[in-house]
Amino acid sequence: MSTIALNLETDMVVLPPPVISPTAALLRALKSRRSSRAFLPDTLSVETLSALLWAAFGINRRDSGGRTAPSAHNWQEIEVFAVLPEGAYRYEPATHRLLLVKTDDLRGATGTQDFVATAPLNLVYVADFARMHEARADERSFLAGADAGCIAQNVYLYCAIAGLATVVRGMIDRRRLAAALGLAKTERITLAQTVGYPAAA
Repeated sequence: MSTIALNLETDMVVLPPPVISPTAALLRALKSRRSSRAFLPDTLSVETLSALLWAAFGINRRDSGGRTAPSAHNWQEIEVFAVLPEGAYRYEPATHRLLLVKTDDLRGATGTQDFVATAPLNLVYVADFARMHEARADERSFLAGADAGCIAQNVYLYCAIAGLATVVRGMIDRRRLAAALGLAKTERITLAQTVGYPAAA
């Protein structure tokens, strides 16, 4: 298993093709799905990260650019950020790679609970309101939250069949995290989700 390797010349991580066991059964995943808040600090392999990100919001139909999770009006307004000990990255589904955003360890900024700072991965779901052209201002947060929830459930189901622990979170200092990630004014943090190997609670 490979660990995350940062390409210092291009500031990106090219992920291997996502591999998910063909024996992974939906019924088993649904029975095993749960929220966990106790994580080992062990690093996730790049292969696991690849499969996890693809399951979350990767491209599953190359001809149309369709994703593994739905989005209202097909805006695909949610960006997935992977916050790792090595730095914070933005997932680029079209090329299935990670683009470096910050070299700092920002895990502690992704939530208010203690475990977020030591878990190996925190996903941050960011909605770009500029892509939601036809939505009224009062609808944007609701629709973006619904879309992020679909992505979070994909992560739950992947973790259930991969033996990983996860919990989706709304307790975030959004202003602080947005500044740390360098988000634009039109970008809003919806949810965060912690992933890692389970530890005894």
